[in-house]
Amino acid sequence: MNKAYFNWSSGKDSTLALYEILKQQEYTITKLVTTLNSDVDRVSMHGLREALLDLQAESLGLPLEKVFLSGNVSMAEYSKILGANTEALAAEGNTHSIFGDIFLEDLKAYREEQLDRVGIKAVFPLWKRNTLELIHSFIDHGFKAITVCVNAKHLDKSFVGRVIDKQFIDDLPEDVDPCGENGEFHTFVFDGPLFTKPINFEVGEIVERSYTPSSNDDDNCFSEDKKSWNTQFYFCDLIPT
Repeated sequence: MNKAYFNWSSGKDSTLALYEILKQQEYTITKLVTTLNSDVDRVSMHGLREALLDLQAESLGLPLEKVFLSGNVSMAEYSKILGANTEALAAEGNTHSIFGDIFLEDLKAYREEQLDRVGIKAVFPLWKRNTLELIHSFIDHGFKAITVCVNAKHLDKSFVGRVIDKQFIDDLPEDVDPCGENGEFHTFVFDGPLFTKPINFEVGEIVERSYTPSSNDDDNCFSEDKKSWNTQFYFCDLIPT
């Protein structure tokens, strides 16, 4: 079987993509790879504590490799660090890299271009699938997730810290993707058929944080319009117990 590493976000799309790829029995998953913010030791974008990421990988029974990036990393530095990482992964014999992306063409093209440089093929098991069907499949399979970050441009504070269930889906505004594929919300998966045991945690503080786009246009990746740059988010801190 093909040796592949899995780009792990800790959220529902990654989990469902891993579930789907394991069913295919075409790949040997050598490890999970996750990027973390080195300033706060949390998963990039999701804001999840590193300790919960460790517990998640342990329950999944897969090795975990962490790539640390500064919270203010430039696009050039990001590409340099990730490029060195993929070179090392290729040297380990990995021929494929698996992602949970569903759409976002620019991001897919960027991933494929970067991986092609080291001879690794990108795999997207959920690509172009119906997101409403995917989120219902996630729930129906018995996976459990909680929102850890929501984009205030699309969702109010009441949506952060909520378990993903059918009521959550019904409550989403019509312009919000059911899987949050446009960055509307991010999740932490804490139980399901891939896990040997559930991850225990308690819900902590909910905070609001605002960000500003870089003054360097090259750092504002995948968005040509600065006015559309999302700046305000609600984060729910989860504390391992």
